[in-house]
Amino acid sequence: MRGVTGSGWLEVGAAIAAAPYPVQTIPPDPRRAEMCLATLGVTTRSWLGAVIANTGGLLVDYRWLRVLGSGGDGLPDVLVEAGRHGLVVGYDVLGGQFAWLPAEPGKQPTIHYFGPDDLNWLDLEQGYADWLYAVLSGSLTGFYNYLRWPGWESEVLRLRLDQGIHTSPPPSSREGRDLSAVSRTPIPMAELVSLHHEMARQKSPRQ
Repeated sequence: MRGVTGSGWLEVGAAIAAAPYPVQTIPPDPRRAEMCLATLGVTTRSWLGAVIANTGGLLVDYRWLRVLGSGGDGLPDVLVEAGRHGLVVGYDVLGGQFAWLPAEPGKQPTIHYFGPDDLNWLDLEQGYADWLYAVLSGSLTGFYNYLRWPGWESEVLRLRLDQGIHTSPPPSSREGRDLSAVSRTPIPMAELVSLHHEMARQKSPRQ
């Protein structure tokens, strides 16, 4: 299992250096990093602790994915969403969320993805370190194959880190599946995430 022994940051740094797409690191906020580590009870030997202690966050694949650390440059720290949806560890530019959630009783937490295209939580069946290693090894290309459009890289790079892209019609609708043909507008990421969860509640009132 990754991130249990040795230096977590040496392992993460090596994966960043070998990534097939650009990965940018935001400088850490030492005070917030210390608070996050203490609150979560993790050490810098783990990949999660290493990311928190050594970065404000990771901007992966032309900033399409923002992996949360100790926060900075408009990116929140990893504790901002701790609660109902577990520990949110990353956002994609469309308002999708990656959260570290408890699985079945007695099992280790795994990363789950809330997608803007189906408005459901999907268990990726990976721990944090294995998920991040896959992300840094190139998994985003296949994972988002149907949620990208020609020229998305330059469009995403123009956004602030507290912004995402709102599409109309939304990707959860039949009309919004082709993201090259929809209206795309930058809006605050918090607002975008809230909109997706509200649509999920309307779709399934028991959620």
